[in-house]
Amino acid sequence: MDSYESVLLVKNEVFVFKVPPMTTNRGHKAADWNLNDPQWTGRMRLVYKDTECVLKLEDKNSGELFAKCPIDKYPGVAIEPVSDSSRYFVLRIQDDNGRSAFIGVGFSDRSDSFDLNVALQDHFNWLKKSEEIEKEKDVPKPELDLRFKEGETIKINMKITKKDGSESSSKPKAKVAGGGLLPPPPGGVKIAPPPAPSVNSSPSHAAPSGKGESWGEFASAPSQAGAATTPSNPNWVQF
Repeated sequence: MDSYESVLLVKNEVFVFKVPPMTTNRGHKAADWNLNDPQWTGRMRLVYKDTECVLKLEDKNSGELFAKCPIDKYPGVAIEPVSDSSRYFVLRIQDDNGRSAFIGVGFSDRSDSFDLNVALQDHFNWLKKSEEIEKEKDVPKPELDLRFKEGETIKINMKITKKDGSESSSKPKAKVAGGGLLPPPPGGVKIAPPPAPSVNSSPSHAAPSGKGESWGEFASAPSQAGAATTPSNPNWVQF
């Protein structure tokens, strides 16, 4: 399967100059290139395919290739900045037969050369990190032993969501002292008093307190053995 060409940067105007041989070891100078008379003007594209990064110089209209510069690293010999300007570079171009030559390229705007620097740095930094990740994959890693050791336990605190949306914890609830029975309410239990005496109650059997409370009465003691008299008041209760 053929891989696709990724475009890293496009600049629609770049100038090409003839580079004279260097006379000193201080590098190339753009002032020696006759900058008022470029040899060619066109478009520059920085592309990446497979593992190869290539700077291409193409015709603006037809897209015909004028020259290409394979870049294996940056900074490097393939593309070098000049010593007297940040807008110009020296490229080592190559043809399909492997022959190479050096040419000068430059931009009219300083921001274009800045963009080229950033694009090259970002690409090779990304390439370096990708290679490091691939190397780490080949390094054997020790297997993690997640089994429980002897005597080890695990505690899980679960929360259960009810239908009404509330949550209940799985933690055990505290037991109430006294076998699970709730303690009596504070202040004791109040018992309602007995009903008030009716008008038919006999005053002779009222409670000694004089509050009018009426109670049932045992049958009076029998006058004779084994015989009991029935009280004359029908409201009394006989036991």
